[in-house]
Formats: sequence, C-alpha cells, structure tokens
Amino acid sequence: MSLAIFDLDNTLIADDSDYLWGQFLVEQGIVDKDQYASANAKFYEDYKQGTLDIEAFLRFSLRPLADNHPEQLYQWRAQFIEETIKPLLLKSAQQLIAKHRDRGDTLLVITATNRFVTEPIVKLYGIDNLLATTPSFKEGQYTGGFDGIPCFQEGKVRLLEAWLKDSTETMQDSWFYSDSHNDLPLLKLVDNPVAVDPDERLRQFAKAAQWPIISLRNDECPTHHFHK
Repeated sequence: MSLAIFDLDNTLIADDSDYLWGQFLVEQGIVDKDQYASANAKFYEDYKQGTLDIEAFLRFSLRPLADNHPEQLYQWRAQFIEETIKPLLLKSAQQLIAKHRDRGDTLLVITATNRFVTEPIVKLYGIDNLLATTPSFKEGQYTGGFDGIPCFQEGKVRLLEAWLKDSTETMQDSWFYSDSHNDLPLLKLVDNPVAVDPDERLRQFAKAAQWPIISLRNDECPTHHFHK
C-alpha cells in the first residue's frame, strides 16, 4: 500500500478548473466581463509560464466568493460542475485511480485551485483526501482571503508534509501524477513521479530524468509503468 497523489487540472480533468470557473463567472454575468476575463487569461498565462504571483491571483480569484452569498455561490458551483466539469472527466483517469484503489493505495489530490472549486470535482472521482488552497470563511461568509499557505509549487510540499504528520501514511513507494512544471518540487520528492500530458518544460525534464510520460486523454488506461 502506497500514497498515490494526483494533481487535478489538466491531469485528472481535461482543462483547468480555476480558469474555467473564472470564465463561468464571466459568462453568467457575475463579474465584469472585459476586466475579469482579460485578467483571468493573463493569470493563466503566467501560471503556464511559471511566473504566477500566487497571492495576487488568489486576491483576484477569491474576490467573487466574498462578493456573493454562500447559498448563491453553491448554486452557481453546482451548475458549473454539471455543465462545465463533468464533460471534462477522463475515463482513463478513472481507470488509473481504480488501479491504485485496487492496490490498496491511499488516494490524495493536491491542487493549487481553491477548495471551493475543487472539492466537488475530486468527489466525482471518489477521492476523499484533498489538499488545496483554502478560502477563508468567517461568520457565514467567504472573506476573499485564504487560510494558511497557497497549495502551489513548494507550498504543495509543505502542505503534504503537514498532512503526513497527522496521518499514518509515509512517502515510501509514493506516486505523484502531474502535467505541470510548477509541480516539479513535489515530483522530485516522490518515489514514482509520472508526467501526465505534460507541458513542454515538464516533458523535457521528465525525458532527461527518465520518468514515465503518459496520457490520460484517451480511453486506454496507461499501465505500462505499474509494478506490483
């Protein structure tokens, strides 16, 4: 039994839920179309380039949570999951998760996208353990801030280390699946790093390090790298 860790966006789903939630807010008229859409696109480009100012992005992306009542937010989120996210679920990802579950592995998703957006997505895959950036919630309302540290780059490692202290899990024979070079700190930490439909920077690093490179964007679950 091992710890099997998965990134979410562009790994277990075929797009980026953080970016798509921003687009959904624009399409629904919840936020200013011109200003919000251009900023959302710029932050997403910064993320892909590895230059994202995570705290600036979080101030931007969590603002709509503070500007709206939680009950309304939950209704919008349910619509977002149904209309936008469910079509992006990947059969091969489901098969890969099932293989780890059948091995008795502990399943964990670690994502920079905030918990409000990602918690219901992770549940669609039947995974109970989630480490994500946590929006602050006080006196029945989101504040627009976040608790603790962002679950991003080195922050993923720090949050995982804190989680491990409170669990019986270890990093022995651990796995981590990710598409992004932003996840290299954690990929370097596990025993079994796997690049999934990787961006170019991660692809080059994985090739040099002789890590497995797989795709979940088809109906065939890649199992060649598995060992019992």
